[in-house]
Amino acid sequence: MLIGSYSPALVFISLFVAVLASYTALDLTGRIATARGRAAHLWMAGGALAMGVGVWSMHFIGMLAFTLPIELGYDVSITALSLLIAILSCGFALWLVSQPRLPAWQLAFGALIMGAGISTMHYTGMAALQMQPGIDYDPTLFGASLVIAVGASAAALWIAFRLRQNTPHVRMARAGAAVVMGVAIVGMHYTGMAGARFSEGSFCGSLDGLSGKGLDNLVLITTLAVLAIALLTSILDARLEARTAELAHSLTQANRELTQLALHDPLTALPNRVLLADRIGQAMHRVQEQGGCFALMFIDLDGFKPVNDAFGHHMGDLLLRDVALRLREDLRSQDTLARIGGDEFVLLVQLAEPDDALRLAARQVGLIARTFRVADHDLQISASVGISLYPGNGQNAEELLMNADAAMYHAKGAGKNGYSFFDASMNSNARKQLQLLQDLRIAVEQRQFSLYYQPKFDAANGRPVGAEALLRWTHPTQGLLMPDTFIDLAEKTGLIIPIGEWVLNEACRQMREWYVLGYTDWRIAVNLSALQFCHTGLVQSVAKALETHQLPANSLTLEITETTAMSDADASMTVLQQLSDMGVDLSIDDFGTGYSSLMYLKRLPANELKIDRGFVRDLEHDSDDAAIVSAIVALGQALGLRIVAEGVETDVQQDFLTQLGCDSLQGYLLGHPLPAERFIHDIRQAQRVAVV
Repeated sequence: MLIGSYSPALVFISLFVAVLASYTALDLTGRIATARGRAAHLWMAGGALAMGVGVWSMHFIGMLAFTLPIELGYDVSITALSLLIAILSCGFALWLVSQPRLPAWQLAFGALIMGAGISTMHYTGMAALQMQPGIDYDPTLFGASLVIAVGASAAALWIAFRLRQNTPHVRMARAGAAVVMGVAIVGMHYTGMAGARFSEGSFCGSLDGLSGKGLDNLVLITTLAVLAIALLTSILDARLEARTAELAHSLTQANRELTQLALHDPLTALPNRVLLADRIGQAMHRVQEQGGCFALMFIDLDGFKPVNDAFGHHMGDLLLRDVALRLREDLRSQDTLARIGGDEFVLLVQLAEPDDALRLAARQVGLIARTFRVADHDLQISASVGISLYPGNGQNAEELLMNADAAMYHAKGAGKNGYSFFDASMNSNARKQLQLLQDLRIAVEQRQFSLYYQPKFDAANGRPVGAEALLRWTHPTQGLLMPDTFIDLAEKTGLIIPIGEWVLNEACRQMREWYVLGYTDWRIAVNLSALQFCHTGLVQSVAKALETHQLPANSLTLEITETTAMSDADASMTVLQQLSDMGVDLSIDDFGTGYSSLMYLKRLPANELKIDRGFVRDLEHDSDDAAIVSAIVALGQALGLRIVAEGVETDVQQDFLTQLGCDSLQGYLLGHPLPAERFIHDIRQAQRVAVV
C-alpha cells in the first residue's frame, strides 16, 4: 500500500481558507437577511459563489497538500463538477438560513442535504485522481467523515441562522463561530482523506489534467481574491446600509418634530386648532358609522388677563402650562384637549349619553377653580365653559366650534365660573358670527376695506402734523362697519395678518400722495394688532411697503399697545429695534392702561407715548385721571418722547393737555375720521381760513 504525506504549510492554509470562507458565509447571511427583492437574490447568488469557492478550495488545497510516491494529477471536468457541487450546496445553505424560521426538523433535513453535498463534493474531488486501481476507503473513517459532514453542516446552519441579525458585537461572535465551523469542515476533509487506501503499484490516470506544480498558489490567490471581494462588498454594503438607516432615522425624527410643531401648541404641547379640526372630523365619522355622540367644550379662562398684566408674560405662560396639565388629569385616550389661542382651550370628549357632558363640564370648572401655585404665587382664576353636542349642534367642525364659543360667551354673561350648553336661543348670534366670518374672508379676497383718516394737530400752534389711519369695512349688506365689529374675529382666525398688510400698504400709498403734495413733515400712524406684532414677516412687510411707495421711513408711525409691547419685552425689544433702525417712528398706544416695567420702557426704542382716551375723557371731573395724565406727560418728557393725547372732545381738555406740554392732539373736537378726499379737503379749507 502506498503511504502518503502532507505539507504542513498547505494544511494550515486549507484551515485558514476554511475559517475565512465560514466567516464570509456568516457575514453574507446577514446581508441576505436585511436585503429585499432583487437585492436578496443577488446577494444569495454571489454568496453561494463565494462560499462554494471557499469550501471547495479548502478541499482542493487539502488534496494538493497530500503527496504520494507517484506523480498525481486531477481530471479537469470532474474537478469542475466538484466545484459546482460545492456552490450548489452552499447556495442551498444560504437559502435555508434566510427563511424567517428554522424549526428543528428543517434544520435536520437541511444538515442532511448540505452534509451529503459537501461529502459528494469531497469524494468527487478524490475521484478526479482517476487512480488505477481505484481508491479503497476504510468503512469506519468513511462513515465518520459523513457524520462529521452532517454534524458540521447542522452546526453551521444553526450558527448562521442565529447570527444573521446585525446585533451589537455580532462580528466578534461570527469570528468565533467561523473558527469552529472551519475546524469542522477541515476535520471532515482530513477524516475522509485518512480513510483513503492506495494499493501498491497504483498509478494516477489524470496526469494529463491539472498538476500540482504552482496550482496550489493559483487556487489560493484566486480563492482569497473571491472571498476578500465578497467580504469587503458585504462590509461596505453594511456600512452604507447603516448610514442609510441613520439618515432615514434622522429624517423620520425631523418629520416627527415638524409634524409636532405643525400640529401642536409650542407652549403646552397640546394639539392646536389644525389637529383639533382633524380629530373632530374623525369623531364625526365615528359617530356616523357606530352611533353615540361627543361634546365640544370651549374653555375660556376668567381672570387670566389681569394675572398676565400684573405678573408678566412669563408667569402667564407658566399658568397656562399648569392649566393644561390639570385639564388633562382625567383625559382618556379617545379624548382630545387642544389649545387654540391665548387662554382658550377646547376639550373633545366621547360620550355614552349626552347628559354625561354636564358632569364632565362641572368637573372642568371645578379643576380650574382650585388655586394654582405658580412660581411661589397663589393664583386664583376660573373658567367659563361652552358646550356643543354632536349630533345636534352643528354639521361640521367650524360650526360646532362656533356654537361652543357662543355657549361659552353665554356662560360668561351669566356670571362666569360656570358652563352653558348651546341651544337654539344662542343660534342666531352663533350663525351671525359664522356668517360674519365667511363674509370677512370674502372681504379679504375682494378688498372691501377702506381707510379713514383722523387728523393730528400740533398742540402749541394747531397746525396739522399728520393722521391716524383707521380701518373700515364696507359690508355689502350691513354697510360701513367699525373695527370693533370684526377685529376680534379677524384676530381669532388669523385673518388680521392679510388685513394688516393691506392697511399698511394702503396707508403708505396715501401718505405718498400727500408727500408729493408738499406735506413732507406729516406722519401717518398705523395700528398694529398683537398678532401682527408677533408675526415673523412684520419687519419685511414694513420695509416692502416703504420701498414700494417710495416713502421715507420717518413718515410712518407704527402704534402698538402697551400690553403688546410688554407681553414679551425681550422679543419686543428685538422687533422694535429692527423697525427703529429702519427709521420708522414707534408709538406706545393706550399708555397707562396696562402693566409696564419702567426698566424695559426706558430701553424700548419708542419715539412717542399716546395717552389713552379713557384718561382724557374724565380728566375734567376726575382728579385722579388728571394726576395720571400729568404723570404720563412728565414721564414721557423725561424719557425724551413725544406725547400724543387722543379722545380730545372739549375745549377744557384741549387747554389742559396743551398746558401740560403734550406735543400733539387728536379727537372729535379737532377732526373726525374721514375718507382721504374729504380729509385733505377739510385740511386745505382750514388752512385757507387760517391764512385769511
